[in-house]
Amino acid sequence: MRAEITWEVSHNGSPVAEAVDSLEQDGKTYSITSRLKGRGLFSLAGEARRASRGTIVAGGLRPHEFEDKRTGRDTARANFNWAANTLALQYKGPAQSVPIPAHPYDRLTQLYAFAFRAPVAGEPVQMNVTDGRGVSTYTFEVGGRETLKTPAGEFETVKLVKRKEDPGDRGTEIWLALKQHYLPVRLLVVEKDGTRTDQVATRVSAQ
Repeated sequence: MRAEITWEVSHNGSPVAEAVDSLEQDGKTYSITSRLKGRGLFSLAGEARRASRGTIVAGGLRPHEFEDKRTGRDTARANFNWAANTLALQYKGPAQSVPIPAHPYDRLTQLYAFAFRAPVAGEPVQMNVTDGRGVSTYTFEVGGRETLKTPAGEFETVKLVKRKEDPGDRGTEIWLALKQHYLPVRLLVVEKDGTRTDQVATRVSAQ
């Protein structure tokens, strides 16, 4: 399968960036890249590029390398040593090694893992997600099905909702397109102060 998704990213309803994600897999290995560029005044912030590479196993995606490059910032990296069961995190200094967590993902496989293992209602999905600087823990639950209208078209979707362990936690919702291999077509993040970052697909190509 090869897929490409173009996104519009908005902040509190105002478009601030465009992103393009590309996924390639051959049944044994996968490669995901994401490139983001700001619009208008936000273009002064430069660009961001994320990349994840790894293998495909019975349980889904197994990341080996993750990299996050941003204009004006140090590059963040995560390297998974499966033989030694260690995760090397590097950002602003030498790498730090920690044990690979029980449910390992990176910022890209967090979104695209469902194309390889569809979510099941009533079965929460636990994720230990690294961005190269640390590891965050999420639990997503299936929130039901919705018909979602986007600039890329209308999709029948299943929505995942991040479980809040505390009322002040950040809210996260992900919409997956059922007939497009469970690829993501919308991502909404709501901060505890109400700030909203909405990422909506404007073009989806999958084959």
